[in-house]
Amino acid sequence: MTLRQMAAKHETIPSVVSWYLADLSEARGKQELFIRQSPQKLKVLREHALIESAVSSNRIEGVEVDKARVGTIMFGKPALRDRNEEELHGYREALKRIHERGADLPISEETILLLHKVARGQSGDAGQYKVKNGEIIERYPDGTSRTRFKPLSALRTPEAIRELVSLWEAELLNHNVHPLILLAAFNLDFLCIHPFRDGNGRASRLLMLLQCYHLGFEVGRYVSLERLIEQNKERYYETLQQSSQGWHEGDHDPWPYIGYLLFILKTAYREFENRMGRIKSPRGEKSGQIIQAIEGNLAAFSVSDIQKQCPGVSIDMIRLTLKKMRAKGQIECLGRGQSAQWRKTIK
Repeated sequence: MTLRQMAAKHETIPSVVSWYLADLSEARGKQELFIRQSPQKLKVLREHALIESAVSSNRIEGVEVDKARVGTIMFGKPALRDRNEEELHGYREALKRIHERGADLPISEETILLLHKVARGQSGDAGQYKVKNGEIIERYPDGTSRTRFKPLSALRTPEAIRELVSLWEAELLNHNVHPLILLAAFNLDFLCIHPFRDGNGRASRLLMLLQCYHLGFEVGRYVSLERLIEQNKERYYETLQQSSQGWHEGDHDPWPYIGYLLFILKTAYREFENRMGRIKSPRGEKSGQIIQAIEGNLAAFSVSDIQKQCPGVSIDMIRLTLKKMRAKGQIECLGRGQSAQWRKTIK
């Protein structure tokens, strides 16, 4: 219903959403620099993010395992002891498919069913749409409860998922709405359809990660989006409830939830940049970055040009590397002072 809304009319974007989009566009540019220049740092972040994502996404749904077993389940080949361990291992396998084969996994009905099947440990009704109607119930500590939302009926679910995928593809091609807004709208619609008996939240987070990769926002490889959602779980449920009211009639306000997901992405990028600055570089990596940047310059360059290509590398390190390369006859200086131009020695 959200993607229908956006396909039917031009939406006025709230100012806070516009700010998030501007910040995320800038962050994606920095991401590309980090990926080119600091591969060793990225390896450390990927390993942490993989564990955090699997643990947090399952814990949001009440699935927990012994902390002492997490490393073995994630990276070993253990005999799994119970259903919770099967689901943690399954989510890790789903993440692995997205990380390694994301470009080959289209946003399709088949992919949705596959990711759900893998994430649920391929048991029971994993990878199958719900067969009974249900309600999302909120239970309180005093024992009382209330119906928070009534998802789409089981009968209408398969066609709704197919329409959701079709609208996603069509709106991306139309270029009428920013892709990140479409991503968040897709996520909201998916959760309101609630296509599976169980595991809908986990499936929605896997799809969000895959869609981010398709759009070029790869921060989820290095910072766990699932952990950030868990840390902001109250706001997650609050904005989801706000944006799902009136969804069946197409009379809902999607912006609270859209803003929330963009906030999660922005927070992830801020953490990504902070962590890249904190992690100690392996010996020689920074000078290697500088040399790589110099080798990539076909024309003359300045110290400031190298600084832009090597975030996190000090100007003193750049000057030291230039001095060493000059002494070896690899480069030459064409002037004096801060703005002096350099170039590779012509052989």
